[in-house]
Amino acid sequence: MSYRIGIDVGGTFTDCVLLRPDGTLSLEKAPTTPGDQSEGVLIGLRQLADGEGLAVEQLLARTRTIVHGTTTGDNTMIEMSGAPTGLLVTEGFRDEIEMRRCYKEDIWDPALPPPPPIARRRVRLEIPERLTAEGEVLVELDEAAVRRAAARLRAFGVTSIAICFLYSYLDPAHELRARELVLEEYPDVEMVSLSHEVLPKPPEFERTSTTLVNAYVGPPIARYLTRLTKRLAEAGYAHELLVATSAGGVATAEHAARRAVTTIGSGPTGGVSAAARAAAAAGLGDVVSVDMGGTSYDVCLIRDGRPDVKMDWNWRHRYCIGTPMVDIPSVGAGGGSIAWEEGGVLRVGPQSAGSQPGPVCYGRGGSRPTVTDANLVLGRLDPAGFAGGRMELDLAAARAALAALGRRIGLDAEATAAATLRLVDANMTDAVRRVLSLAGVDPRRLDLVAFGGMGAVHASTQARALGMRRVLVPAGAAGLSARGLLTAHHVIDESRAYIRPWQQADLTVLAELAAELESVARAELAIAGVPGDRIDLEWSMLLVYPGQTFDTAIPVASPTDLAAAVAEFHRRNEAARLIEARSQEPVVRGIRLTAVGRVDQPAPVVLPEGASPAPVARRDMWIADAWQPATPVYRLSDVGRGAAIVGPAALSGPFTTVILHPGDIAVPTPTGDLLVELGH
Repeated sequence: MSYRIGIDVGGTFTDCVLLRPDGTLSLEKAPTTPGDQSEGVLIGLRQLADGEGLAVEQLLARTRTIVHGTTTGDNTMIEMSGAPTGLLVTEGFRDEIEMRRCYKEDIWDPALPPPPPIARRRVRLEIPERLTAEGEVLVELDEAAVRRAAARLRAFGVTSIAICFLYSYLDPAHELRARELVLEEYPDVEMVSLSHEVLPKPPEFERTSTTLVNAYVGPPIARYLTRLTKRLAEAGYAHELLVATSAGGVATAEHAARRAVTTIGSGPTGGVSAAARAAAAAGLGDVVSVDMGGTSYDVCLIRDGRPDVKMDWNWRHRYCIGTPMVDIPSVGAGGGSIAWEEGGVLRVGPQSAGSQPGPVCYGRGGSRPTVTDANLVLGRLDPAGFAGGRMELDLAAARAALAALGRRIGLDAEATAAATLRLVDANMTDAVRRVLSLAGVDPRRLDLVAFGGMGAVHASTQARALGMRRVLVPAGAAGLSARGLLTAHHVIDESRAYIRPWQQADLTVLAELAAELESVARAELAIAGVPGDRIDLEWSMLLVYPGQTFDTAIPVASPTDLAAAVAEFHRRNEAARLIEARSQEPVVRGIRLTAVGRVDQPAPVVLPEGASPAPVARRDMWIADAWQPATPVYRLSDVGRGAAIVGPAALSGPFTTVILHPGDIAVPTPTGDLLVELGH
């Protein structure tokens, strides 16, 4: 008998999901412990063990897989608390990281300052060396200069070093030798990050930025994963810890520590993957998923059953990251978002009360009202049934905090709470509109998949504002990201540069590069325990027109199937830009391998038949901008297949509540998800 566990560390709660051998799930939430996230993880694991009637040591001894989504990298970038980092570059490229392609996040703000520097100029050092664009040595590596640079960085207190030499993805010999020299001069340096290992392809700025971020967040992530791995081993876990990646898969902890940049933005990817599967099971077409937790609101467009993945131009925390990322824009809106006043005007977020001290109603010392406090005062949350009944919410304290805020803007507590919800709903709806407008998608043609602890509380309001017809609330929505991690496949995404006009490309060289990529990927997946017959290889050719900056990845059956890739590249260009450019000769920029190690999926759940249940309570609720007296409250667990709940109503689960507006009809799907038809 063996278990699988998914862990998602959020800004407010740490979600832990247990998958039993019979396919059933158990969800627990523990407050996130910002000082040491592993503390919150262990608390959540103890809660799971208690639910199984086991000691945590017994549970972990019977567990064969733990998959962890960590926010350590994101938190490091938000707080700019990474390792003191230095940068070694080819002579003449010291300031490239500050030029940023002249990119500015807000072009309308002339006073917008540059981002805080990861490496200040005094620890960005030039090394005489140079390769040509063909990978030939133009200037030999100055080994004495590398030794002097290492000594200088050590004297400045640098503990992590990024090395990014020009065209090193064509010949990494200079970078590899530079690392050897650095380690000889500075053997106790925490990390040396090489650009050809982090992002082995052009363009130059994106490679430099990605390598620098990797060096900055690498040591904190390595320390955290080492600490967590040790604590899990001491508690009885005997297998490899797996970590979620920003491309939507999972990798070993050792791989995640070495390429730490691939964990940035990885937290929500499990939920997006699970949302895509839930939408497909419910027979929905294209959808937009929204994840509203305690701190953030994450949006993702899912088309043809797959989330959008951006390859190059990923800006996170004001730095460019060139590795593949599931495109999940986020805004500071969640249950912990703080309501505040500025110049007599009410504001909500982006500041969050987090898990410590948390919303006022948690009784942990919070004094500033939040979205959770507003929902509580408006009757939308059960004070006695929050967090599976483990927390008793302080309604009086929440009302007093909202009343104090309201006095500064001329409103009473209830009116301030209602205004707070209007503002946060508007902020979140605008976030969805922005994502869809950039993708050229009409929201009226989509359905909404809502998850996270607060997602279903606000989903009906947002879907109406967007003109949508249906909302899907997956089973276990409050911990969907952790649940999604359990079903995420292992993914190794690697590429190799090879730059030639396509008609001059040597297919033998491409085949050799492909063999190297496959060998690396299979070795990584073997460490994760994936057998060879469960590995799928997906090949892509990286192509550009002459003068273009960013590659287009064209799927191919074989890495030497170049003619077919060029034909598809021309077709996609014409479809996207409505111009024909077949007279231009595309340039090969390299090959890419996405190796997917398939994991066992849980058995599908079939919801039992059941009539519409009776309400377990009634209370006045603020729904659809009006008080709905004696609104019925149902238990989510009582709603069986064949039942239909008509709004206004609330369906309450251990960790989330579904709010139905007047005229909404909620019907469970056979797999236990809840499909809401909006009563426009």
